[in-house]
Amino acid sequence: MSDFIAFLRLVWCVVIRNWVVYRKDFLANISPTLADPALMMVALGMGLSPFIGTIHGLRYSEYLAPGMAATTVLFTAFFECSYGFYVRMTFESVFKAMLTTPIGTAEVVGGEFLWVFIRAGLMATGVGLVLATMGLLPNPWSVALVPLIGGTLAIPCGAIGLLASAYVRNINQFQTVYSFLIAPIYFISGVFFPLDDRPILGAIVQVSPFFHGVSQLQMAAWNRFSPERICYHVGLLLAFAVVLGFWALVQIRKMLVT
Repeated sequence: MSDFIAFLRLVWCVVIRNWVVYRKDFLANISPTLADPALMMVALGMGLSPFIGTIHGLRYSEYLAPGMAATTVLFTAFFECSYGFYVRMTFESVFKAMLTTPIGTAEVVGGEFLWVFIRAGLMATGVGLVLATMGLLPNPWSVALVPLIGGTLAIPCGAIGLLASAYVRNINQFQTVYSFLIAPIYFISGVFFPLDDRPILGAIVQVSPFFHGVSQLQMAAWNRFSPERICYHVGLLLAFAVVLGFWALVQIRKMLVT
């Protein structure tokens, strides 16, 4: 028990280190994450709603809204654990310094996961509050679930970023990861259009943790819960978090100790 408490304390030290650096340019750090969903809602949600009509009984802006909170999580977690982690590892040698202390690779990776859980969850909550204020969430109380859903979704999304950091040979190769993995995950996960009548795409996106996070946020925002869907999407999202998180730990450990 004492070892686990010591582990959590060291994990929290990594989180605090990231927060101290992050807050130095707080407005610059949060502006892209908040501005992109806002512009997307204006350009697509409000701009196209009069032309598209309704989807599943929802205005298009209402259909799009929960996906914007999920998008905030995806981009926050991936970019923090890819570009951000790679810079800290390769150019700033932050983790080499950490490893000279009682902090080990498990604490480093655990700290990164906890950091993106908190950061992405809070950022998504901010987006959710704005959407609720604009009347775009049929169930405004769903904002209370956004931190938990968003934080959980951030773990597998962050793990993808850590895996990218472990496998790329230089920082420019993150563009390839984004183009061929993150962008398809983003555009084809039910954020912009329903997948009910597209069986092939519907089957493909089942292997995307982002899809299951989006589905949970949509259920909450639209107040359309069902026990079967909750168990299915929550279970798979947690499974992705465990599998990808463990894989990321193994690969990052190889990077940091060799």
